[in-house]
Amino acid sequence: MPENSLLSRLDGIESRFEEVGTLITDPGVIADMRRYVKLTKEYKDLERLTKATRRYRSLLDDMAEAREVLDTENDDDMRLMAKEQLDEASAELPELEQEIKLLLIPADPEDAKNAIVEIRGGTGGDEAALFAGDLFKMYTKYCESKGWTVAVTSFNEGTAGGYKEIVFVVSGDNVYGTLKYESGVHRVQRVPATETQGRVHTSAATVAVLPEAEEFDVEINEGEIKWDTFRSGGAGGQNVNKVESGVRLRYMWKNPNTGETEEILIECTETRDQPKNKERALSRLRTFIYDKEHRKYLDDIASRRKTMVSTGDRSAKIRTYNYPQGRITDHRINYTIYNLQAFVDGDIQDCIDQLIIAENAEKLKESEL
Repeated sequence: MPENSLLSRLDGIESRFEEVGTLITDPGVIADMRRYVKLTKEYKDLERLTKATRRYRSLLDDMAEAREVLDTENDDDMRLMAKEQLDEASAELPELEQEIKLLLIPADPEDAKNAIVEIRGGTGGDEAALFAGDLFKMYTKYCESKGWTVAVTSFNEGTAGGYKEIVFVVSGDNVYGTLKYESGVHRVQRVPATETQGRVHTSAATVAVLPEAEEFDVEINEGEIKWDTFRSGGAGGQNVNKVESGVRLRYMWKNPNTGETEEILIECTETRDQPKNKERALSRLRTFIYDKEHRKYLDDIASRRKTMVSTGDRSAKIRTYNYPQGRITDHRINYTIYNLQAFVDGDIQDCIDQLIIAENAEKLKESEL
């Protein structure tokens, strides 16, 4: 993209940055939480772009000044200094241009959110449940390395260990924007612990990563929610069976994408505190509705792309874990490495980085920047 064309795209960036900075201090805006959060996010994005824009203009000015000195100055020392200034600016410019082009592409507005991760054992019976457990450990270790918090909300253990399904919330900085690349079918090839003949079996587990919905992300008429309470079952002493701490909500929701009305039923027995269970059931309701609406957002993106690194398609096979060969293969970008043990111990950042690079390349091609 020519420099003058890139500069034309940057016109108005600084003035909008200053405008948004003023808006987020306005009491009227602060009172409107939905608008305030949106503007705060825009301010953060514009701050990075404004900083890069100012540096870009400064480099162009330095280069123009150096060229003028080289064209008009006869003093050798002055010419040498100008040559060094021109070389330094010319070396920095391409990388800065690339950074600006990526910043000009609208970011996924969900990236900054926390994530709800669902792992479910697929084909393979007990071995699939064990693999789902291995994936959960992998993500837990990875999240720990990032300083993120992991909170399990529900799980169903497998008969031989692992999990038939496990759901957990990951909280931290830019969680969904990082973990969204993990959505899809993960396949494992190894000799199961239950295999007596030493044969390699293939099993699978499905990972779904959803952006956690916040209270102002979806509109729910709480007056239309029908609540029931019941006694929780399971271990935990007399209190569990005598106190109606379990909650069940029913909500009739009209899907704006299809126009159809459907009943949503959610139960929560996570704690012995009924108000807390109601709060968590509401959180699940918000995320369920948000996910339904978010599907259309992802489908719209996918329909505009010939290839898509993070489709959000939960039925797509994305990665194979081959234990006999110690190999990891991500099928979306033909990424193959032979450090499987380190990978399942949480060392997955390089793979995610390569996926981000591949998606950024797609975005740049699309935007024709």
